[in-house]
Amino acid sequence: MQYELLFVICLMVVAFFYSSIGHGGASGYLAVMALFSVQPEIMRSTALLLNLFVAGIAFYSFYREGYFRWKLLWPFLITSMPAALLGARLHVNANLYKIILGAFLLFAAFRLVFNPKNETPTTRDIPLKFGLAVGLVIGFLSGLIGIGGGILLTPILLIGRYARAKEASAVSALFILLNSTTGLIGLATKGLHITPEISLWIVATLGAGFLGSFTGSHRLSEVSLKRVLSFVLILATIKLFLI
Repeated sequence: MQYELLFVICLMVVAFFYSSIGHGGASGYLAVMALFSVQPEIMRSTALLLNLFVAGIAFYSFYREGYFRWKLLWPFLITSMPAALLGARLHVNANLYKIILGAFLLFAAFRLVFNPKNETPTTRDIPLKFGLAVGLVIGFLSGLIGIGGGILLTPILLIGRYARAKEASAVSALFILLNSTTGLIGLATKGLHITPEISLWIVATLGAGFLGSFTGSHRLSEVSLKRVLSFVLILATIKLFLI
């Protein structure tokens, strides 16, 4: 019983921190499930399902505060959703992917840590070809390992100066929600593996996600939000390299 309670608490901690930056937390859920020896065949389905609910709550919180910008989403979304569907249907050894992704996340984290105050009154437009290409890559990798892709999209939006921190959070939340939905559809074509305990996990992460997204959209400054994002990116990197 204590073991199960600790597992749920860990899921809630992940949901709180990830939702505070507009993310669903799939990479964190995968790390927690790996640490607690959850059966591999249910990990990807479970991570995407929890992602769906927590990202939805995060998007609602940031959208209600007026941070969502459609123009920041659609260039990536056009290619990411079909790519996520394809990635979810494939079984590929992800060791090389983990190394490349981990290196990128670590670079992004330190870039934000050492330059947290680079907000500018104006932002740049996203080049269409760039958005389509990035969306294709992120979508495919998202479906492949069972994440929503926000952990990749947010640093790109911020480092490229395409969005301010809370705008990036709002956009990433909807991006994650839609990609997670597509990924689940892809998995469903092969048969979803869901554990009976999923209802409890959803309720727990929803509560934590609500608190986290409220904190991120209302209480955190732009600089604080970037610091939380850096912390989450570093945790995700550790997960990739060690688990």
